[in-house]
Amino acid sequence: MQVSFIQSPLVWENPPANRDYFTSAIASVPVETNLIVLPEMFTSGFTMNPQAVAESMQGETMQWLQLLAQSRNCAITGSLVITEGDQYYNRLVFVYPSGAIQSYDKKHLFTLSGEHEVYTAGTEKVVVEYMGWRICPFICYDLRFPVFSRNNVNYDLLLYVASWPKTRTNAWDILLQARAVENMCYAIGVNRIGADANGYEYIGHSQAIDYLGKALVSPKEDEGVFTTILDKDALLETRQKLNFLNDQDAFHLL
Repeated sequence: MQVSFIQSPLVWENPPANRDYFTSAIASVPVETNLIVLPEMFTSGFTMNPQAVAESMQGETMQWLQLLAQSRNCAITGSLVITEGDQYYNRLVFVYPSGAIQSYDKKHLFTLSGEHEVYTAGTEKVVVEYMGWRICPFICYDLRFPVFSRNNVNYDLLLYVASWPKTRTNAWDILLQARAVENMCYAIGVNRIGADANGYEYIGHSQAIDYLGKALVSPKEDEGVFTTILDKDALLETRQKLNFLNDQDAFHLL
């Protein structure tokens, strides 16, 4: 499976401007790409002002994603601010080439920024099945919590979309590699660059890592589209040879 991810600056709380940016960026994605990954809150930046940017699941951004996925015949994923009833969610949407949608609501809300005070946390881990791959998507702060992401559901690829600040980049690099190695899976982390309206700086370090911790795409700090090819046969062969996942502890989250 060929995966392309876009590392980009974001226009603060301006969905139309960000959609325009990504329309242009996606036009440069290789036509062979099967999955395009965008950062966390790609329409707005990591805002604690959801009422300014929130959309419904039938809103303009979702319609735009569906049209892009259908026209390019590939899946597209990333997170945005979604409203349902009187609740706001930091929701990752996975849009299939058919236009069908699967979603994951961020479970671990970032208390340091007050995210838990304005957004509703998700409760369920999600596995997306696509092109014979089992993909487990998460959002930013989820990366710090290995129990929730443990590979007890036989996934092949971990996806993390993020707004991870420059000051904690070292943790981002270490944890992404750890998640790949401990779960014997591919891991792709997609972060933004630039600065937001609160003065936080982001230097990206979007990257792709294989099941043994080897970099397929080394951490990047520049704006751009980065592409890698994932080999499921090689993944399964290595798992069968080493059998590490068979020895993991069994547990249940309460």
